[in-house]
Amino acid sequence: GGKAFKRGKSDASGQDKRELVFKDEEQEYAQVTKVLGNGRMEVQCFDEKNKKRLAHIRGAMRKKVWINMGDFVLVALRDFQDAKCDIVLRYSEDEVANLRKAGQLPERALQTDAQQEEDDDLVEFDADAEIDVDIDEL
Repeated sequence: GGKAFKRGKSDASGQDKRELVFKDEEQEYAQVTKVLGNGRMEVQCFDEKNKKRLAHIRGAMRKKVWINMGDFVLVALRDFQDAKCDIVLRYSEDEVANLRKAGQLPERALQTDAQQEEDDDLVEFDADAEIDVDIDEL
């Protein structure tokens, strides 16, 4: 881009200075579990139903805010379609930490999918176990 495009990029830290947004009625906190493409995501909502829903990125956020798997988002629930919702806001890591301190996110939301995969990949070895192997038998 040209000069005007570069001027717009000068203040990239402006997003970090926004006020923390809490959920309203007809909104819910969710975590992205799968990126489906075409502006659609599968999210795990943290409401009473604890339901997985198909989420759609709203138009104002498209190509401006990038959402990845494991990110925490604020979704607007639909009255007429319970299985679908719209992504309204993406929370940064600092905002997620502040939501946890405020008690807004439930305990089951404390571990992201990436952290769960790392825990699943761990292999534990028992260093005290003695194995008697006779070389001649191999």
